[in-house]
Amino acid sequence: MKKIITYGTFDLIHSGHIHILRRAKEMGDYLIVGLSTDEFNMKKSKEAYYNYDDRKLIMEAIRYVDMVIPEKTWDQKITDVKKHDIDTFVMGDDWRGEFDFLHEYCDVVYLPRTRGISSTRIKNNMIHLRDDLY
Repeated sequence: MKKIITYGTFDLIHSGHIHILRRAKEMGDYLIVGLSTDEFNMKKSKEAYYNYDDRKLIMEAIRYVDMVIPEKTWDQKITDVKKHDIDTFVMGDDWRGEFDFLHEYCDVVYLPRTRGISSTRIKNNMIHLRDDLY
């Protein structure tokens, strides 16, 4: 069985998330998602709209995802790759080069992001809509 892993906050699920999850799943038989915990997001100065439990529930409902694990630190990736016997690590190409150190343990693939969509862009659009209403 070929196992794939990817990581992210996956807040405000959108088509870009679905595309990367689908493409990651197509690379193997079993897709694990390392989902950033609320505490880890705070350390990254990143605020998610949905809390970890809600984001985990949403991720587990996506047909491409076989397992969701908590991402608590930047440094857990090598441990996760070894523990789950990962064949391929997948991230969006905006992270190109950042995880090349994992080549020692598995294949590393950076997939192109879906243009024109991001959780940050959705949040900013919502803020502008709200501001326009008031």
